[in-house]
Amino acid sequence: MTYKVLVSDKLGDAGIQIFEADPEIEVDVKTDLSPEELKEIIGEYDGLAIRSATRVTEDLLEAADKLKVIGRAGIGVDNIDVPAATKRGILVMNTPGGNVVTTAEHAIAMMMSLTRNIPQGTMSLKEGRWDKKKLQGREIMNKTLGVIGFGKIGSVVAKRARGLKMKVIVYDPVVTPEKIQKSGCESVSVDELYERADYITIHVPKIKKTANMINKDAFAKMKDGVMLINCARGGIVDEDALCEALKLGKVAGAAMDVFAEEPPPADHPLLPMDNVIVTPHLGASTAEAQTNVAVAIANQIADYLKNETITNSVNVPSVSGKVLEELDPYLRLADRLGCLQAQLAQGHIRELEVAYEGDFGDLELAPVTTAVVCGLLEPLVIDDVNTVNARFLAKEMGIKVLESSTEDAQEFINQLTIKVKTDKDETTVAGTVFGKHDPRVVKINDFRLEMKPEGYLTLIQNMDIPGEIGNIGTVLGNNNINISRMTVGQEADGGGGRNIVFLRTDTPLDKNVLSQLESMPQARTVIYMEL
Repeated sequence: MTYKVLVSDKLGDAGIQIFEADPEIEVDVKTDLSPEELKEIIGEYDGLAIRSATRVTEDLLEAADKLKVIGRAGIGVDNIDVPAATKRGILVMNTPGGNVVTTAEHAIAMMMSLTRNIPQGTMSLKEGRWDKKKLQGREIMNKTLGVIGFGKIGSVVAKRARGLKMKVIVYDPVVTPEKIQKSGCESVSVDELYERADYITIHVPKIKKTANMINKDAFAKMKDGVMLINCARGGIVDEDALCEALKLGKVAGAAMDVFAEEPPPADHPLLPMDNVIVTPHLGASTAEAQTNVAVAIANQIADYLKNETITNSVNVPSVSGKVLEELDPYLRLADRLGCLQAQLAQGHIRELEVAYEGDFGDLELAPVTTAVVCGLLEPLVIDDVNTVNARFLAKEMGIKVLESSTEDAQEFINQLTIKVKTDKDETTVAGTVFGKHDPRVVKINDFRLEMKPEGYLTLIQNMDIPGEIGNIGTVLGNNNINISRMTVGQEADGGGGRNIVFLRTDTPLDKNVLSQLESMPQARTVIYMEL
């Protein structure tokens, strides 16, 4: 099978060459397309490789009928409508490691240049002035650097700053204080960082919580004469508030590599200010970084399209092809148990509980839960359901997904139990894997059985009296329907005088046959399913 990939932004040659060398990938490089031009052709492609120029909007995604994966050669994905992609089952991945060192080094370079007035000195000397006294700088040794965001880039910046003999304080609500302290830095609240830092450098993504987080109120809490460096994303710093803080002297200088609007308009108020240095989003612009991210995203896109290996995804957990291979029998079992539940449950589904019982070793089970959700939703929704959008769609439908695990095994080494609660009832199915590869249903509600979850299946609950199984066979035989497998299960407590008959037939049952089965005197329920 051949997959088509579109590269719509300038990508390093090394990445293009990886696509071109792959016999299963057909790559087109079409850069500088207008949104209308991109929308016109996007429906042809399985994969899209971008950098920061292409904007992947909901409008564009509506035309992306075949698209399976969007790969961003870089860290930030603020130019991608991730929720819209997730809803459509499109994987979004980035390359967080490819430009870490490059961006961290640029932040340090910007801090040094700002401190020592290097751009201003260069400009004045080229204009024939010798502004030695006017451009006096300061030392950074023993100064306090406040790092906002201790991810891959922020942690490298902190390490470099400590090498320059700076005191480093860090605010990150996600990273544990122990991890920050282990690196030789001090974990503080954001307000304490504002109060103590001589320099503040920003290394967080632009999301709802971080948009304009460096605003008028934040500047008011900062130390007088603070210097600000932003090599993360435009829009995290309120640029109007920064201009005001610079004019008042609250902020002594700012180094900006990113802007809310890029490129910024020619009359942007920050550009003419003497105590502001700027670069045109150069944080990741080194030959090494561009090669790294191009190679990484090309390999990630190709590996996902060909092997379903998920690497550096921002909208689903990453999982390798090796892990998928190990999980395969459990994924198949989970999907079929979910699909079985969808056809057993009556009413609107409110809650899905996935319970892992027994020994699953060191297997990563999150994809198994997702497979249950996929199977459950497949018969219920019009949209295509896959591992990317399954949980999103479940949440949108008001279905709460719960997980639990226990090492206590019952009858099997391990067992997967799926419980569904609706506004009308509650149903439970359980399954296990026989040997290494064969999924089996072993329990439906209180009835024990053993059935391979595939094909045309009919579940009949009836009174356990002589002749009833024969009557079922007669009805099917009279309609020229062959039974390929029959399993009879007993109620778990042995009471009630009921049993459950699970049939697999070679052909589907129509309404007429089902009506005949339902009309048998001892039949209580007849449920037909296709797995």
